[in-house]
Amino acid sequence: METVNIKELNERIQRESAFVDIMTLEMSKVIVGQKQLVESLLIGLLANGHILLEGVPGLAKTLAIRTLASVIDAQFSRIQFTPDLLPADLIGTLIYSQRTEEFQVKKGPVFANFILADEINRSPAKVQSALLEAMQERQVTIGEHTFPLPEPFLVLATQNPIEQEGTYPLPEAQVDRFMLKVIVDYPKKEEEKLIVRMNNSGEFPVAAQVLKPADIRKAREVVREVYMDEKIERYIVDLVFATREPGQYRLSNLQPLIAYGSSPRASISLAIASKAYAFIRRRGYVIPEDVRAVAYEVLRHRIGLTYQAEADNVVSEDIITSIINAVEVP
Repeated sequence: METVNIKELNERIQRESAFVDIMTLEMSKVIVGQKQLVESLLIGLLANGHILLEGVPGLAKTLAIRTLASVIDAQFSRIQFTPDLLPADLIGTLIYSQRTEEFQVKKGPVFANFILADEINRSPAKVQSALLEAMQERQVTIGEHTFPLPEPFLVLATQNPIEQEGTYPLPEAQVDRFMLKVIVDYPKKEEEKLIVRMNNSGEFPVAAQVLKPADIRKAREVVREVYMDEKIERYIVDLVFATREPGQYRLSNLQPLIAYGSSPRASISLAIASKAYAFIRRRGYVIPEDVRAVAYEVLRHRIGLTYQAEADNVVSEDIITSIINAVEVP
């Protein structure tokens, strides 16, 4: 692509991405702090990828996605995963009508734009797979009928990192379907004081609706047009390959720590998430800093660690940091 085209594209992206600042402003009225969470929500929304959230209860995860839904005038659905939940409770079922003497479809809570799958690891594998199939196929089959899910369709699944008793951990193949894994942290002290003050006063700001779902569909098309140079593509593939064959990147010390590396889905997710990050930064092209900014959230759940890594207290973030420092930047 010629420089002149990049300039034109950059100007177009700056125009098309103007709504990002408005959305962020509206969401920040309601959500105190948690800038990383809000930004990750926007990246997932624009890159058309689902998000796995890990954090203790009470960190505004539900509030964040509900606010995002209200800003876009979209449907929001919260599903509390429990051991007795059935796939039909999620996707819907057929109900016999005595009046018409026919079976009628009763759609489940998965038929919404934004789904909060709360504590997804509390339900058995068959319920998890029902949701993950809906995420992948973006359609649901009830009886003999197949129904497309509304667009945009974004799933945020939460896990509690502390309570692991009575849980059904997500298999690696299922976790890989989430574009991002976001670690939600505690608010800063000043932010928590503001949260307490808001609750004491009973005055809770309300986010205004500034967009329609159609605007998000259009923005997604524009995100795909963000320019990515061949050198950046090579850089992304190198980062992912280094999780599989660290020895090729002078990282032989990582080999005993990695049980398995990231799949090609990681490269695809890293590319589109980098484009979405550039779009949020109102840029029409991807730079290495964009890739590094999203690398942790794209890769942290896609690297399997060995027992040696656990014994040495090595986490996936440590491995990603070593890879980012070792792989040559274009």
